[in-house]
Amino acid sequence: MRSKQDIADWLDEHQARFTAMSDEIWDKPELQFLEFKASKLQADFLAAEGFRIEWDIGGMSTAFVAEWGAGKPVIAFAGEYDALPGLSQRDQVSPEPLLAGGAGHGCGHNLLGTGCLAAAVAFKEWLQSTGRAGTARYYGCPAEEGGSGKVFMGRAGAFDDLDATFNWHPSYINAAMKGSMLSVNRYYFRFHGKTAHAAADPHSGRSALDALELMNIGVNYLREHVTDDVRLHYSILSGGLAPNVVPDYAESYYYVRANEARTLEDVSQRVIRIAHGAAMMTDTQVEVVYKSGSTRVLSNETLADLQYDIMRELGGIDFNAEEQAYASAINEHFGDANLRTLVNVYGVDAEAAQQGLIGAVLPSRDKGLVAPGSTDMGDMSWYAPCSMLQTATWASQAAAHSWGVVATGRMSIGHKGMMYAAKVMALSAAELLLSPQILAKAQAEFQAALEGSPYVCPIPDEVSAPRHEHPLR
Repeated sequence: MRSKQDIADWLDEHQARFTAMSDEIWDKPELQFLEFKASKLQADFLAAEGFRIEWDIGGMSTAFVAEWGAGKPVIAFAGEYDALPGLSQRDQVSPEPLLAGGAGHGCGHNLLGTGCLAAAVAFKEWLQSTGRAGTARYYGCPAEEGGSGKVFMGRAGAFDDLDATFNWHPSYINAAMKGSMLSVNRYYFRFHGKTAHAAADPHSGRSALDALELMNIGVNYLREHVTDDVRLHYSILSGGLAPNVVPDYAESYYYVRANEARTLEDVSQRVIRIAHGAAMMTDTQVEVVYKSGSTRVLSNETLADLQYDIMRELGGIDFNAEEQAYASAINEHFGDANLRTLVNVYGVDAEAAQQGLIGAVLPSRDKGLVAPGSTDMGDMSWYAPCSMLQTATWASQAAAHSWGVVATGRMSIGHKGMMYAAKVMALSAAELLLSPQILAKAQAEFQAALEGSPYVCPIPDEVSAPRHEHPLR
């Protein structure tokens, strides 16, 4: 393996090994911090490929680092493998769970983690065959879906020596990201009251549910008085079990999102004050528990441009008629949910946007835009130049975090997008060694972005990741 083309050819030759891994993770979806099978599967694979493995990064038993080589530059590939609750789904064009209430890969992390792993192994093979100095590193990152696994890993020093980082995400399109995503704080609000018979003795009760509902009302009024980038959403985890019993316990789970850290802190404190106000109004007590948080994405335009050039060299993804028909059948369940975004934001041709799948290569058109979601890749992007790639693995109108995404994650559609992403990332890593001026430019851009706004870990020192013993190690 001497040339960059050899990298792409090697990934083609070994595709079956990586699609099998991705499918195995899809078959056995695991929730945040509990990715025992996926983490062991990947670590064992990488150990067999000659990587050195270190477990328990940031105190998490499903977090690991795999490394091959020595010296600079250190090029990282950040994988994920956690699933989402309640999204169990068969690999078919209509909604039907494999297991009622079970988990599913509604964000495609079975593909994401395996694609990054494939890129790391291909890059290692290229380093080894060319005899070049450098380090290939893969991060097995747990709990991206609300657990902020990478934030705990970064806080433990796992990212301190990186020179560049690559990550990708399953998506509707093939494009490198130049925009950002929102910072987020996550809180549990636990209200404690006094139980009583709701009919015979209501005056003796102090309803925790009343407090929780009043808090939600207050937060909903707050929406009128925040900036456009702020997002507030919640779920009720507990609210009582019987209508004739005044509930003495109620709990909600909140996400508070904003672009800038100062705004996020301001709005978070306002939400907390509303919670305390609701407790005062109901003569109850409230316990505020900080769960996790992450920081907005710091995209690197130099790396994004590099990946766009490589995608143009490779060409787009060739989806066949059967795959297009499969995706179109999924789209029928979602209407034209994404049509406006695909056309107006990403520049997809209006006719192409209505197809089942979009295989063309698109330039980055999201510079200056802030997507309303959040990811702990944002925190990793503050340690070294980072590029987040998107490749097409989803039906064009399917909603993210839905059964429609799960349905394409264990078939050729998802496999093609995953292997395409692996090629782009591995080729990009090799190019950073072949053209060190590109890496220097990316690092200069990164340092300029940090001036006046250094990274601050959003998770307080006293907050630790949940600890679960790994039963497979």
